[in-house]
Amino acid sequence: MAANRLPKLLSLPTTNLVRNIISRRSVVTTETGAVLEAPQKKGILGFAGAAFAVTTGITIGSLISKDVASFLEENDLFVPSDDDDD
Repeated sequence: MAANRLPKLLSLPTTNLVRNIISRRSVVTTETGAVLEAPQKKGILGFAGAAFAVTTGITIGSLISKDVASFLEENDLFVPSDDDDD
């Protein structure tokens, strides 16, 4: 059966072949053949979770950069000069 489809698939343009393969979706069925509903997507926290993650990341990043900057100044590895303010 697959051998019968091969010439037909090879004659299709590449874009149609890719579009046909990508657009196919599988469905879950019962033993009798009835199509089941799609499962509900449950977001963990949604927007609140994303806002919390971004805020936490920015806060931790700023604390780390502050500590690294003070370490560099204490060890005279990088000291901003007054001439740079112009």
